[in-house]
Amino acid sequence: MSLFEKMERDALVSAQPLAARMRPRSLDEFTGQQQFLGPGGLLRRLIDADRLGSIILYGPPGTGKTTLARLLASETQREFREISAVLHGVKDLREVLEAARDELASGGQATLLFIDEIHRFNKAQQDAVMADVEQGIVSLVGATTANPFFAINAALVSRSQVFQFEPLSVEDIVRLLKRALADPERGLGSYEVHAPADSLRKIAEICDGDARQALGILEVAVLSNEEPVELTHELLAQSVAGRAVLQDDDTHYDTTSALIKSIRGSDPDAGLYWLARMLESGEDVRFLCRRLIILASEDIGNADPHALPLAVACMQACEFVGLPECQLILSQTVTYLACAPKSNASTTAIAAAKQDIREGRVIPVPRALRDSHYTAAKKQLGHGTGYEYSHNSPDGIVAQDYLGVERIYYEPVDRGFEKELAVRLADIRRKLGRDQSSPPQV
Repeated sequence: MSLFEKMERDALVSAQPLAARMRPRSLDEFTGQQQFLGPGGLLRRLIDADRLGSIILYGPPGTGKTTLARLLASETQREFREISAVLHGVKDLREVLEAARDELASGGQATLLFIDEIHRFNKAQQDAVMADVEQGIVSLVGATTANPFFAINAALVSRSQVFQFEPLSVEDIVRLLKRALADPERGLGSYEVHAPADSLRKIAEICDGDARQALGILEVAVLSNEEPVELTHELLAQSVAGRAVLQDDDTHYDTTSALIKSIRGSDPDAGLYWLARMLESGEDVRFLCRRLIILASEDIGNADPHALPLAVACMQACEFVGLPECQLILSQTVTYLACAPKSNASTTAIAAAKQDIREGRVIPVPRALRDSHYTAAKKQLGHGTGYEYSHNSPDGIVAQDYLGVERIYYEPVDRGFEKELAVRLADIRRKLGRDQSSPPQV
């Protein structure tokens, strides 16, 4: 390497942000994702056996997908070729594949083809790599922040191992920050910085598991102040732009699931956290209201009959008030629903009845219950004959056949108001002559 080439390389490296300079140079330096990279992990075993094949790295930004792809190439002695699905098309892809085929045919190195944001390729572009993947011409490593089972062709996914990246833990981020502060060559080791443990932990907490963001915050805090730099909480607050809670389709459904399951599990504190997170990410208030209305009926039901009208009132009030004040109404509703007694008896009852209809013979309407209004023909056919008007009975209950067969669908639980309903229903069924020992026919 000539002197000028070295100077140019050093200039380019010095222009890189701290996160780029601190990329791990080996798998031993790689932080996180021990679920598949740790001892006995699937990806670690594939590397050790030199059977990498094609893999898809799926997870949030800043968790090491691109870095890991580069390390996989060096660990398996493959030539690393990178394509961005945002910047390149089929022509570029075919050129890389042709070069990889020629290199392999001439006895050269195998190629690891890294496609960043692979979900941005359309179906035809994804299909273009299929033949070379199947023939082993390239080892494909695709990186995506979108769920590959929805965003990538099923045929390509079926030929690949999918590894899901998790956000880095606070401890992982703190370890990376300490490494950057100690490294004088690539990091900030040449600067005089006093970094208390609680300050490093603060950076690790606010970056949401994103190593790139954490190193960016540290770099701004150090380089924008005179030495010696004291990493106080105040300095960190000045080094962080307004925080945005990012939410894609996957995160949207995961967070919604967490909200519903927390309320169903009677944990108002967890419910409030997930509600706040959805509000901070810009979630549609109408969507939240719809989910709470469904939950009030599905998971609370008659254990607390006030839950459903409260959820409906929440929707109406949110429409009337709007943000930001409607968060108060949502908070009240979430805490009430979480603390309410729970029952899914009416949910399972309608499910059992629908299953009977789908799988069994459709029960004809008993003659006594058929409509006898308006036409003489209906009366001549006997529609309504034998029907007894319930209000003519002293207790409003008449023992007559309302279904034509014996079925028990609704079985109240022993919680909340439904416990009272269970007693009342037992008396009703006794007067109707119904056998409560018969389970629902499903």
